[in-house]
Amino acid sequence: MNKKGFTLIELIVVIAIIGTLTGLIVNNLNDARARARDAKRKQDLGSFKTALRLYYNDNQTYPLDLSVDLTDYIKVMPEYDTYTQDDSGNGFTLKVTLENLSDPDLAASQARCPGNDANSDYVVCAD
Repeated sequence: MNKKGFTLIELIVVIAIIGTLTGLIVNNLNDARARARDAKRKQDLGSFKTALRLYYNDNQTYPLDLSVDLTDYIKVMPEYDTYTQDDSGNGFTLKVTLENLSDPDLAASQARCPGNDANSDYVVCAD
């Protein structure tokens, strides 16, 4: 007897392999998306730092809080977690939480801007 087609076991094995590969691909895509969002956050904070420096050049102090109008310095306010001005008005700290805790820029940013208490915070400060 000559049967044509696949057995149930063969179909189950192929479906299991496809499911495993799909799971791996989706996981890798999610990691890549998280890294892309983190890169955007870091880029936005860099632009925000430049805008704050321009504000400082005009006003000889950094803003006490970000309720001031910064539209002359930056068109779109980026997302950030915290902004603090130092006591003298000559410095600031911006923090944003990254999704990728193994990002190499994370530790470097914390070393440049001491006083951070969270391992997941990317920190930008006035130089």
